[in-house]
Amino acid sequence: MSIPGIENEPVTAWLDAHIEGIEGPYDFSLIEGGRSNLTYMVTDRHGRRFVLRRPPLGHVLATAHDMAREHKIISAVGTTDAPVPKTLGLCSDDSVNQAPFYVMDFVDGIVLDSPEKGAELSIEQRKAVAFDLVDVLADLHAVDVDAVGLGDLARREGYVHRQVKRWTRQWADSRTRNLPEIDEVAHLLAASIPQQQSVSIAHGDYRLGNCLTNLDSNRIVAVLDWELCTLGDPLADLGYLGVYWADPDGNGQRSNDPTGAGGFPSYQQLVDRYAARTGCDVSDIPYYVAFSAFRLAVISEGVYARYLHGAMGDDVDEEILNGFRDAVEELAAGALTTLRSGI
Repeated sequence: MSIPGIENEPVTAWLDAHIEGIEGPYDFSLIEGGRSNLTYMVTDRHGRRFVLRRPPLGHVLATAHDMAREHKIISAVGTTDAPVPKTLGLCSDDSVNQAPFYVMDFVDGIVLDSPEKGAELSIEQRKAVAFDLVDVLADLHAVDVDAVGLGDLARREGYVHRQVKRWTRQWADSRTRNLPEIDEVAHLLAASIPQQQSVSIAHGDYRLGNCLTNLDSNRIVAVLDWELCTLGDPLADLGYLGVYWADPDGNGQRSNDPTGAGGFPSYQQLVDRYAARTGCDVSDIPYYVAFSAFRLAVISEGVYARYLHGAMGDDVDEEILNGFRDAVEELAAGALTTLRSGI
């Protein structure tokens, strides 16, 4: 059976020739939930499972979805204590599957990406998982980028300045409508950039919904979705958590985060734990939350635009489509409220 995004015969031949320890035929199934790069579960004839990742179908921005870059990052992080899947191989030959792809080990765990899943955890589990999420982030930010071969990944200084310029430009490339709130947020962010304290690996999309969690150990066993990773200001990742994180009563704006179930530690507790582990000055963290909301609004608009262009498949779920459209407006409004309050 054919599956969109997979050329069965040439991909099977490439896997047989390049990946040790697996053997076709293979079963490919799209892992639901991804809204950008496409991720497939692959099972070989002996039942071994691994994961294949490729760019979305159709219209994409020219500089997005670099499989070789993502593969390089995960391979490098895999040499550290930060948990990531082991990479198995990279195919840069477009003739195999009409686009580059890479494969990595399957890691068993649960993706905590909804309040319903959060509600299945005990209060003690919620606390343990939340604090491990912060501890893993602190460990990631402690990695010596030169020692792991990522020193040339990006410029090191001026991260937020570059990011505000990048996402302002990307808004112009991806937007499907005019939203003056976005323009005002971009202006306010550019006018009040905090001084960058240090340089680290910046994941760019760090949250429970992009991690695999083992509920026996209550530990993060794999950090996923590295396509936005770069070098930069570590507080940007911590601020991004604040966009998703609901307060302990479960009041939050992101429907795809487990903290909406309530009973998790507060965001301030996460910030305090991070500060204690890293020694970073976190007094400007509200700015980073607003910056992250702006950035996520632009990313959401890009996903919305790809749906409209058919890049995510032919079957468009109107509820999902409207959800991304509305999220852009909600995130922009939230960022603007934070910035107008004097941050």
